[in-house]
Amino acid sequence: MAVDPRTTCYDDTRAQCFQFYLQHSGEHAAVLRSLHNILPGEFKRIGVDQSSLDVLGVGSGGGEVDVQILTLLQSTFPAVPITVDIVEGSTQLTDNFKALVAKTPNLQKIPFAWHLMSSENYETQVKAKGDMKKFDFIQMVQMLYHVDNLADTITFYQSLLKNNGRLMIIIGAANCSWDILWKTYEKELAVGIVRDNRSSREVIACLKSLGLKYEEHATPNTFDITECFNPSSQTGKSLLNFLTAKNNFYESFTPEIRAGILDLLRNKCSTEKDGRLMFNNNLSCILVHA
Repeated sequence: MAVDPRTTCYDDTRAQCFQFYLQHSGEHAAVLRSLHNILPGEFKRIGVDQSSLDVLGVGSGGGEVDVQILTLLQSTFPAVPITVDIVEGSTQLTDNFKALVAKTPNLQKIPFAWHLMSSENYETQVKAKGDMKKFDFIQMVQMLYHVDNLADTITFYQSLLKNNGRLMIIIGAANCSWDILWKTYEKELAVGIVRDNRSSREVIACLKSLGLKYEEHATPNTFDITECFNPSSQTGKSLLNFLTAKNNFYESFTPEIRAGILDLLRNKCSTEKDGRLMFNNNLSCILVHA
């Protein structure tokens, strides 16, 4: 049976490339540092007088961030039951998430519902059932690049919030290096699984147009891309593949486009520090109110 390409954001090759990127970039560590500052106070406010807490993760990948968020929530309300729904399009990443839960003792009594599908397919399924489960907290970490209609997606998930709930969106900051690279080479890059490499600029403009209340928190991060300029470096090749959402950077573009991308990465997307080229990977954490 043919697989609907919209149900899986990442095939196995792309999932492996994503895991390599996470190990090299330190992105999750940066996100978690920020969340440890932001979420305890939010959770205390969200969970006050609640007899149970319901969490939804959308595009949760291998669960590294979700597990830390759930641990924070559980430590804030140790006696309150928690339920978790996860929407993720990659079979491999979902299996990684399940394995992580299995070796995290404090999470093993939490019931998880796994939805192996794209966020759009989840939306269609929920609307077809007509019985919308409401959530206290919904997290969408680095996933809004994969949806067709930003306003429709935000409107739907914000509608799933309980009265005191929050929708947390983490996405590349406006004018970060991702933003510069993909806006400059949009024609060449936005042709695969990443449909629109949006930044916080587009998300906040959308929230304002929808009249939704939100707060934005900066999440700084940089990582070393020096190896990208060594054609014989496997690390460099893997990073270039992920940065451009291609399986093979050197075979995917003409020599002129390759040279232009590398020049942009060196001169507009990086700063030099101790002889190394550091990519601006700043993120925004946006909390949307119910």
